[in-house]
Amino acid sequence: MLNPFKLHKILLHVLLFSILLFSCGGGSDDGDPIDTSTPSNLAITANLVGANTNNTNGDGSGKVIFNFSADNATSYKINFGNGDTAETSSNSISYTYTGGGITNYNVFVSAYKADKFISKNITITIKVNTGLIFSDEFDTPGSPNTNKWTYDLGAGGWGNGESQYYTNRTDNVVIANGILKITAKKESYQGAAYTSTRMKTQGKFDFKYGKVEVRAKLPQGGGTWPAIWMLGSNITTVGWPACGEADIMEHAGNRQGIVQSAMHTPSSNGNTANVGSQTLADVSTAFHVYAVEWTSQSMVFSVDGVVHYTYNPATKNSSTWPFDAKQFLILNVAMGGSFGGGIDPAFTESSMEIDYVRVYQ
Repeated sequence: MLNPFKLHKILLHVLLFSILLFSCGGGSDDGDPIDTSTPSNLAITANLVGANTNNTNGDGSGKVIFNFSADNATSYKINFGNGDTAETSSNSISYTYTGGGITNYNVFVSAYKADKFISKNITITIKVNTGLIFSDEFDTPGSPNTNKWTYDLGAGGWGNGESQYYTNRTDNVVIANGILKITAKKESYQGAAYTSTRMKTQGKFDFKYGKVEVRAKLPQGGGTWPAIWMLGSNITTVGWPACGEADIMEHAGNRQGIVQSAMHTPSSNGNTANVGSQTLADVSTAFHVYAVEWTSQSMVFSVDGVVHYTYNPATKNSSTWPFDAKQFLILNVAMGGSFGGGIDPAFTESSMEIDYVRVYQ
């Protein structure tokens, strides 16, 4: 006769074996479920613009087009390897490196779905023609790069009697199709009758001596006052006009086609005598390159390479030449004011479109 204790042990082993067999075999016909909560299969490629067998590191423009893809991803974050970053829901993004020479960059891309992500990196070697120290090609849609640009916000025009309220809303400033658009609009906002944008590189980028090129198409309409200009970075300590101001381009819709460059210094400011201009019939229908070449002796202003004004005072001191210190860049469209004049009652909105901003040294 079987010992009751042994019988109990046998039955217990049979029961445990059955449970284990069921748990191992259950659901085997269906396979493991596919995880769709985390991106996978991230792939990255980098196309260096102008790269060929003779120029394996690109054509010197510094421009790279990154393409990436991942299963289950809804957005991507990119670290370009130099401190700049970007986010996009697209599978492609363009970026322009600066600095000069041939440089290696370790680029990281992360593919996201909600808070889940995977990352991958590639190393690129890119050539940048010596001299390009700052560039924005406005290739990334959306708001301007906060690593390069900040804003003046508010109304009043800082002493110029302007009618707009400056904002950083996408209604007034946005990048689309490789173009930056600063739009002045007729609308009631914060007590003002118009809105627009004034963006600047203050605290982000400044320089001493070099060449600035801005390819732009100007707004139109009575009262519009677009400007591309520079201010001394020491404005916060010495004030204006002691800091020096250089207007690379300003235009009034009430004087359509006349583009002007001017210098504001302690010796001549406001309605300054230091000014020059040229007339272009298509400033609001075609792009032109507005430029200044700044040396220790002079500032030379041009449009499409045609010079219209040179500032080179015979006596250079703090009153006539406060341009031996760093300056930052400003882009804006004002409405009315001392230069823009009366605003056309029929005006609704118009934009200054900018293809690129480049600084060489």
